[in-house]
Amino acid sequence: MKLVLNLFATLALIIFTATCNNATENTQTNIENMEVTGTIQQQGITSYQYGTHTLTNDETFYALRSEAVNLDNFLDQEVTIIAKKIEGYPLEGGPEYLLVLEVVNQ
Repeated sequence: MKLVLNLFATLALIIFTATCNNATENTQTNIENMEVTGTIQQQGITSYQYGTHTLTNDETFYALRSEAVNLDNFLDQEVTIIAKKIEGYPLEGGPEYLLVLEVVNQ
């Protein structure tokens, strides 16, 4: 009986160890950087309620935020941004949400 119990405990430990490693995967977005060109504007009151600024071009608009760049320095300017999509967005009816890494003046 002890042998069966030890065998079961060992098997359970092996399965537990093999599956626990999966939980350490990076859950942050792995999307590559993207470049988007448009005009940066201050975000006003919106229905989607995310982002501090917007970037608008002929095709679409994006909600923006940045920890690396002060977007206020580029208000009403046409620029190219290097950004990553923020996982979990867009919300219903809202735009894509981008984390701005760098701004390149045009």
